[in-house]
Amino acid sequence: MTKFEELGLQESLLRAIQDMGFETPSEVQEKAIPILLDKETDMVALAQTGTGKTAAFGFPLIQKINAESRTTQGLILSPTRELCLQITNELKSYSKYDNVNVVAIYGGASITDQAKQVKKGAQIVVATPGRMQDMINRRMVDISKIEYCVLDEADEMLNMGFYEDITSILSHTPKDKSTWLFSATMPKEVSIIAQEFMFDPVEITVGSRNSGSDSVVHEFYAVSGRDRYLALKRLADANPDIFSVVFCRTKRDTQSVAEKLIEDGYSAGALHGDLSQNQRDLVMKSFRTRQIQMLVATDVAARGIDVDDITHVINYQLPDEVETYTHRSGRTGRAGKNGVSMVIVTKSEMRKIKSIERKIQKKFEQKAIPTGIEICQVQLFHLAKKIHNTEANDEIEEYLPAIMEIFEDTSKEELIKRMVSVEFNRFFNYYSKTRDLNQPKGNSEDNSSRGSSNEHSTRYFINVGSKDGYDWMRLKDFLKETLNLGREDVYKVDVKESFSFFNTDNDKKEKVLAHFTDFKVDGRFVNVEESTNSGSSGGDGRRRRDGGRKRRDGGNGGDRKRRSRRSETNTASNSSGRRRRSESGGNERERFRGRSRRK
Repeated sequence: MTKFEELGLQESLLRAIQDMGFETPSEVQEKAIPILLDKETDMVALAQTGTGKTAAFGFPLIQKINAESRTTQGLILSPTRELCLQITNELKSYSKYDNVNVVAIYGGASITDQAKQVKKGAQIVVATPGRMQDMINRRMVDISKIEYCVLDEADEMLNMGFYEDITSILSHTPKDKSTWLFSATMPKEVSIIAQEFMFDPVEITVGSRNSGSDSVVHEFYAVSGRDRYLALKRLADANPDIFSVVFCRTKRDTQSVAEKLIEDGYSAGALHGDLSQNQRDLVMKSFRTRQIQMLVATDVAARGIDVDDITHVINYQLPDEVETYTHRSGRTGRAGKNGVSMVIVTKSEMRKIKSIERKIQKKFEQKAIPTGIEICQVQLFHLAKKIHNTEANDEIEEYLPAIMEIFEDTSKEELIKRMVSVEFNRFFNYYSKTRDLNQPKGNSEDNSSRGSSNEHSTRYFINVGSKDGYDWMRLKDFLKETLNLGREDVYKVDVKESFSFFNTDNDKKEKVLAHFTDFKVDGRFVNVEESTNSGSSGGDGRRRRDGGRKRRDGGNGGDRKRRSRRSETNTASNSSGRRRRSESGGNERERFRGRSRRK
């Protein structure tokens, strides 16, 4: 087994490594460190999150830095504030016996103060691309003499849209510098950076390229969209010792899910871009100290999470990009420990599971959401073990005689039964009569039993469909954002060729119909009307809600009954730039251009 002493590291670094309790290098450290120490070279290193990449470039960088010079010699770019601070703190720990000054540059803090710290003599600068570009534009930092540039989590930086910032920043650096690119995956954009800014880089790969970690088990749970949150709670309750990150696609959903969990008695918190830096720091501190058991986060905000003992990653919603799943699952199964990555999906999302399997080269196991009785059993035995393993407090000795008197007519069996029931009753009362969530069926987005015939739900017709560039996900996102609703407030989305259907609860009906009165997008009326369609057929099924008033285009109720319900569309290629027109109610309108989904 390789030791750090065998990698060629100097004595001061070995002392720091010993203080931190590291004994043997990880695979990426064992492969990268000797090469980076031995020669001046560019490098592309592919390794999963949590495999020790920071030390893999951090140790060689510190050893190569000239501590006697106050010139900035090393630049490290990272995608988020959290990761920037994490790298900075780790480098400070590594260099505790070396006179190396490391400064973090990131948004959300005083740019003037950061510039002052750099001018005092920062040999290594760790920065987010946006703030670094801002400081370069203001001439607050000089990176024209750096010798080493590290692109950490390169795939994530490019996925976040930092390509132009990165290329601009690199244009201000010497051409003869060494560039070290570390990434979990190797999408096309990362390859372009490597080709454009690196010369004959050495490439090392830990595991298979773009594959998932062997220490993570991948599971998926198929439920109806309306049961997604209930499924999340059951997964948490079925794993009493869970210490997890729950991933949502948007900041709004992240905040909403976290608030619901807190209201329902779970120790949860939200981490997303709308929080101030101070709020984010407080949330992360609570998570690291386990005051928060379930951290609900967006993909961007979670990039700075560096906690080795996360037991589960729960994909409350799958990401838009398959590569992002690799980063998510890499939050667990770190530092040699095993982890579980759970995915909550609807039936129509099953195709994404297959895509992820091909990308990470791992198979998912389909599991059933635990029933209420199964959760009660798990919680009962968990509670019994907790009581059994609790260390008795000697401070209660003086009260024992009085306590014994209270229980003198209670048998041992009855006492145990009552003790366990104190905590167990709340689970039993909640779950004893709950329904099975494993019942997805049908072909539309949401396959719950809550259709238009349900007295609590309203079904609507909308005059856009697949011809307008929509699938159910794009239409759901459009409705959610247009109506300012939560993602789970819109369900049973069923997209046809030239029209679609969707559902909301009845309490949203007035808001939906009012919002789409005389509503236009790109000059075209988008009509939403209450429907009698059950969601299982392609029929129109609209019914009037206007009490006999004329349609916006000048038609009337009698005309409407006589009109054909099918939209006739003049065909033209989307890529040609020509507009299509659809015929509806006798008037020609500009075809509504489908909006791309927001990430």
